[in-house]
Amino acid sequence: MDSLVKDLMTNEVVSVRETAEYKEIVAAMRKLHISALPVLDEEDRLVGVVSEADLLLKEVGQGALGGYLISTGRRGERAKAAGFTAAELMSSPALTIGPDDSVSGAARLMHDRHVKRLPVVDDEGRVVGILSRVDVLSVFARPDGEIRDEVIKNIHGDFAFAPNQINVTVRSGVVTVSGQVESLAVARDLINALKHAEGVVGARSRLSYPPPDPSEGIVHRWPRPPG
Repeated sequence: MDSLVKDLMTNEVVSVRETAEYKEIVAAMRKLHISALPVLDEEDRLVGVVSEADLLLKEVGQGALGGYLISTGRRGERAKAAGFTAAELMSSPALTIGPDDSVSGAARLMHDRHVKRLPVVDDEGRVVGILSRVDVLSVFARPDGEIRDEVIKNIHGDFAFAPNQINVTVRSGVVTVSGQVESLAVARDLINALKHAEGVVGARSRLSYPPPDPSEGIVHRWPRPPG
């Protein structure tokens, strides 16, 4: 079963108000060794995120950014370079996720949008946690014994294999299955299911199955014997 964001997120969240000034934000990032901060309005609702990338625009300068940003359509970054408060510097709207969303979904979002962390917000838009890449990767620290127990439970429940029909071993998060199954299609379905089990780094098949029936129009080319 896939973990939920609320199971792995960090509950203690450091944030800044819209009125926070440039030097305050820099000082907070340096003290806490973080690269981005959620920005909240007066009602504690998330309105944006200010990151190191946003702050670096100040160092680049408005003049240097002018022509380049106009040609690339990124005029908003020139305004950030002139900003002094979190409201002027932040990226908005913020990319967020909910506490009851899946960790696998969060991982896809981080990958697709190239972000290192996601603010976790409730139904009212208030920040209840932060999920980082390190938090997401923690699922791969799951002990091999736990992974094996879940895999065995799932494959016998979902595929209705006979007891001891499939042998399962797990080493460093890599699941290897061996045994006899009814077809290549079943073997493929089983391996695909294993890849999505929580904590699984990879899945290997040592399964055997009968060759396809030629009457079904399927050609299976066996390797030629040596010599």
